[in-house]
Amino acid sequence: MAPTTRPDDGDRVLTALRRHLDGRREVVAGVDDRVDRLAGLLSDFVTDGGKRMRPRFALAGWTAAAADGAAVPDAVVTACAALELIQACALVHDDIVDASDTRRGRPTIHRTAEALHRDSGWDGDAERYGISQAILIGDLALAWADEMFVTSGVNPGALSRALVPWYAMKTEVLSGQMLDILAEASGATDEVTPARVNRFKTAAYTVERPLHIGAELAGAGPETIAALREFGVAVGQAFQLRDDMLGVFGDPEITGKPSGDDLREGKRTLLLARATTLSAKDDADFLLGVLGTEIDAARLDRARRILVDSGAVASVEAEIDTLTTRALHAIDTAAITNRGRENLRDLAAAATRRQA
Repeated sequence: MAPTTRPDDGDRVLTALRRHLDGRREVVAGVDDRVDRLAGLLSDFVTDGGKRMRPRFALAGWTAAAADGAAVPDAVVTACAALELIQACALVHDDIVDASDTRRGRPTIHRTAEALHRDSGWDGDAERYGISQAILIGDLALAWADEMFVTSGVNPGALSRALVPWYAMKTEVLSGQMLDILAEASGATDEVTPARVNRFKTAAYTVERPLHIGAELAGAGPETIAALREFGVAVGQAFQLRDDMLGVFGDPEITGKPSGDDLREGKRTLLLARATTLSAKDDADFLLGVLGTEIDAARLDRARRILVDSGAVASVEAEIDTLTTRALHAIDTAAITNRGRENLRDLAAAATRRQA
């Protein structure tokens, strides 16, 4: 069977991003070349890495609703590519919240700006400067995402339909992030809180709403949208559970993040909540005690053993499988095109079986 989108669709997304970023940077350069160099950090971040999961799911949503054999119009590619700029905003700000030093194996934006301040011998606090500039760079990404989406060239009717999930998605991801920070600060140990964070910070934003946006751009009917959203919630939750596993067990050479980073950052994940429920009190207390600390190799090894021996890892793996099965069942309907279904199956595997 033919692939859902043309083989060069990934290149088309990147081309659309570069075109938009270059156009926006012309405006910034008109303000000051030094500011343009800061905007260049955003351009490099967006174009030099990332899995492009959100544009891929949005394009899959379009193809799941469009006629079999139809090529994705340039305007739709541009609209879907704008999701990568929202992702850039989220990651830049998330790295500030988590005080992360690296992203994709490189210094985070705020650390890069901090180093520029320090190396230049400027006045004031270098760390505060780096954070301040990174906040603004993330804001710039969000502003440029909206501009890219609404000026993509899709017809007004399609744009009007797609703006409904577009706006909902932005509110949902910010609300989920707020709940995530609240959970860490309040020391939440229940399973309901991380499940809600997964639902809105990740599932809606990463899979469900991008699919919904793509489907609306294609003029999908209610049955198609309902099937895609059900698929999206399940795959998105499984995606986050896989991310939780990688945050503790992932290989830094592959993930680009330090080993055990979620524990150092104090992440209140479903994996952690389940382990504290299933473990003996001493082990549960140990897990909670290392959260948010500079955990060394020996303590990281013990934490991993507790997560495995308690059955938490096996339980989360089983949940990933259950969610993936539920997702695939949701798209086993005539409301989804054959090409769309095949592409969604591939994306589900990519999202839930990944190593980074």
